[in-house]
Parts: sequence; structure tokens; C-alpha cells
Amino acid sequence: MTNVAIIYYSSTGTVDAMARRAAQTAEKAGAEVRLRHVAELAPSEAVNENDDWSAHREDVSDEPQAELDDLTWADVVLFGSPTRYGSIASQLQAFLDTTASLWQEGALADKVYAGFTAGQTEHGGQETTLVSLYTTIYHWGGIVVAPGYTDDVKFADGNPYGASKVTGETTDLEQADLDAIDHLVERVVRISGKLTS
Repeated sequence: MTNVAIIYYSSTGTVDAMARRAAQTAEKAGAEVRLRHVAELAPSEAVNENDDWSAHREDVSDEPQAELDDLTWADVVLFGSPTRYGSIASQLQAFLDTTASLWQEGALADKVYAGFTAGQTEHGGQETTLVSLYTTIYHWGGIVVAPGYTDDVKFADGNPYGASKVTGETTDLEQADLDAIDHLVERVVRISGKLTS
């Protein structure tokens, strides 16, 4: 059985919905799944100014937060983050910055990694968000398994680096979004299985 850790940050819930779909798809593929959000670092004043942000923080307040053990347990790690100026959110970056001891031990090498993101506008930084995330994984010696254009669904979401959602006027996941997430997850689980067989 493949162990899949889905570690993400979501402010208002879009990336959370993507993470939950990824977890469902991984479980359907026969994987053991840990779904973990990272800690909120934004000041409460900023969170409370946005009703969606504060509501989402309340929604996940009792759910488990990511820990370093989730990384060592996993064969596959999927990272999710909203796009912040073409990079990952500081909350996810702060978690990644705590991994130095695992990196020094080589505990993060030779695992399969991929990412997903959401942003307001098409080509508003989703691609660079994923590429910048993968820079950390390359330092770890991880194996990035991007979807490329390995399935027709990738021509709908247009992102060969991972899965991405353009929120625009709606944050609801549409069928093309779900298909892109499903393809990404099925691919990383399948490739991980080939590497460990």
C-alpha cells in the first residue's frame, strides 16, 4: 500500500477542496492517506477582516496539522497552496523551512512529490508557484512527478506542472478541475508503485 501525505495551506477553502478531492482519489487508488493542513500564521486581525478566511479557519480548527512525521511516513507527498505573487503561501513555506533535519538525514529523498494550487486569474502565477515549490523538493533529492500533458484533461486546465484552479468569479471546483486533480493523484500513486516494486 502506498502512503500518501497531502499537506496544504488554504485561506478561504479552495485549496482545501482540492486537497480533499486528492485524498478521496488517493483512497480510491488504494492508498493510505494523511490529509494535513499547515498552521495559520497570519495575524487574527487580517483573518477576521475576511469572512471566508475566518470561516475556513474555524472549519479546520479541529483537524490535524502537518508534522514532520507525515513527511517521513509518506511514499508520496502532495503539497497544495494558493498562489501568492507567483509563489507558495508563507504558511506552507514556513512548514517547509522546518525540514532541515530531515533533509540532512536524507529522509526526504527518493519520495514522489507533486503540487496543486489555485489563483484568481489564468496565468496569474499558478505555474511559477508550482515550479518554485519544486525547487525545495529538488534540494531534498525528491522525485517530482508532474502530470505534463500525459492525458487530455491537461489540455483543459493547461498546467503541465501540477493541478491548478483558476478561481475567477467562482471558487467551486468544476469538472475540469476535478479531472486534473484525479489525473495528478492517480499518476503519482502509479509512479510511486513502479518505483517501489
